[in-house]
Amino acid sequence: MNLINMEKIVKVYPGTVALDKVDFHVKEGEIVSLLGENGAGKSTLMKILYGMTSATSGKVYYKGEKLNFKRPIDAIKKGICMVHQHFMLVDAFTVTENIIVGSEPGSKGFVDIKDAQRKVEKLIEDFNFNIDPHSKVADLSVGEQQRVEILKVLYREADVIILDEPTAVLTPQEVKDLFKILSKLREQGKTIIIITHKLKETKAIADRVVILRDGKLIEDNVKPENVSTNDLSKMMVGREVDLRNRHPAKNIGKVSLSVKNLNIVEDGKTKIKDVSFNIHSGEILGIAGVEGNGQTQLIEALTGLRKPDTLEMTLNGKKIEGTPTEILEAGIAHVPEDRLSMGLVKEMSVMNNMILGYHRHEEFCKKYGILNRNHIYNYADDLREKFSVKTPSVDSAVNSLSGGNQQKIIIARTFNRDPEAIIIAHPTRGVDVGAIEYIHQQMLELRDKGAAILLVSADLDEVRTLSDRLLVIYEGEIVSESLPGELDEIEMGLLMTGGHSMIEESETS
Repeated sequence: MNLINMEKIVKVYPGTVALDKVDFHVKEGEIVSLLGENGAGKSTLMKILYGMTSATSGKVYYKGEKLNFKRPIDAIKKGICMVHQHFMLVDAFTVTENIIVGSEPGSKGFVDIKDAQRKVEKLIEDFNFNIDPHSKVADLSVGEQQRVEILKVLYREADVIILDEPTAVLTPQEVKDLFKILSKLREQGKTIIIITHKLKETKAIADRVVILRDGKLIEDNVKPENVSTNDLSKMMVGREVDLRNRHPAKNIGKVSLSVKNLNIVEDGKTKIKDVSFNIHSGEILGIAGVEGNGQTQLIEALTGLRKPDTLEMTLNGKKIEGTPTEILEAGIAHVPEDRLSMGLVKEMSVMNNMILGYHRHEEFCKKYGILNRNHIYNYADDLREKFSVKTPSVDSAVNSLSGGNQQKIIIARTFNRDPEAIIIAHPTRGVDVGAIEYIHQQMLELRDKGAAILLVSADLDEVRTLSDRLLVIYEGEIVSESLPGELDEIEMGLLMTGGHSMIEESETS
C-alpha cells in the first residue's frame, strides 16, 4: 500500500496549466527523486501536498485518508514537513531555539527550555550531527544550517520529509554527509521526497525517480541504477544535453580586468584579505568556495554595491570606481547571486525587466524621461526569442515565470550589451539542465567574443567545467590557483573547507 497517493492532480494558473492530471505516489521508507525542468510542475505538486497551495482538481490520500490541506500547519500535524531551498532560520537564535520555535514544550505560556534541550541533544546524538545546540545559527556553516533544518523536521516527528534542492550550496563532502543522514532516516522508516536538478546525486541516493515535463507525468518508476545521467536529462528535456564537456578558451588576450589589494573589514572582522587577480580578455576565471567565505563582499565591492577598505581596479588600463551605475556604464556588467532580490523587479513585466539598468539610455528613453514603449516592446520581444525565454508575452509579470526563465531574462539583458567584463554569481542556481546548458553556452559565446568573465559559484561541476583558470576562496582569502584538471573534486572540496594546509603538507611530504 502506498503511503501517499495523489490522483489526477490539476493546477491551473491564469494562462498556464501547471499540472495536467498528474498521478504521484510514494511508499513508506522510500527516497523518491522528483525531476523536471523549471516550470515542469515539481514544486507546485509538492506545494499542494504540503498545503501551500490548493489543486484545481484531483485527490490526495495519506495513509488511505483523503486530505484537503489548507495550510502547511495542517500537513505538519499529519507528519508531512518540508525543508525549503532557502533555509527558514533565525541567525540570532541558537540551534535549539530555531528547532523548537513554533513547537515549544511547556504550558501556560512558559517554555520548558531544559526539556527542549534534552530532546534536541538526543536527536543530535542519534544522528551524529556534531552540532552544538547552544551555538548561534549565524556561526554555523551552510551544511550545519541544513542539518538544523532537518532537526526541525525530526523534532516535529515528521514521517514524510520533502527536500527542495537540498544540495544546491553544499560542498562534495557535505553532500556525502547529507546522504548518510538521509540513508539513516530511510532505515528508520522515514519517507523522503527530493526536488532536485542534480542528476549525479539523484543516482547516488534515490530508490526511484519520477519525471515531470511541462506539467505532465513522463515517468514514475525509473530505477537510478538502470539509467545514466544522460538518460535522465533526456527524459527531463526531451533531447540530449551537454553539460560535462569542457570548451577551453582559444583566444585569450591581454589583461582586461585587474583587481589588486582588495580588503574589506566589517564589524571588526576581516571579510576579504589581500585579494588580487587578473582576468584576460577571452577568459573565464572561476572562484569556487562554500557560501559565506567572502564571495558576497567580493562581488559587491567589484560592482559598486559596497565600499571596500582598499581596492585598485582597472578595466583595460582605465581606473574603475564609483556607483553601480557608473561601473556598469564603464563596461563591467553584473549577474547577481540572488535574481529576485537584486536582479529583477518581480512585479514588473518581462519587457521592463529586460532594460533594467539601461532604461535611461536614449534608445529606450524619450525626452523628459518618458519611456519609448513601442521600441522597448520590440527590443524585449527580440531578446525573448533570441535567448529562448518561455513566456506568453513580454507584458507578463516576471513572478509568473519559472526560475530558469527569470534567470534567462537577466542573462539576456546583460549579455546582449556585449560588456567588456562581466561578474557572474551562481548563474544556474535552482535552474534545470536544459536552462543550465543554454546559460553555459551563452557564457562561452560571450567569452569567445573577447569578454573577461569572473564566475563565482558554489557548484564545483559548473566552475570546473567552465573556467579557464580556477581560484578557491576560504575565509576571505584566495588559497589556491590552478588550471582545470590540476585538482580533483576531493582536493577542491578540501580547499573550500579550509584543508589547504593539509594539501600543502601532503605535497611536501
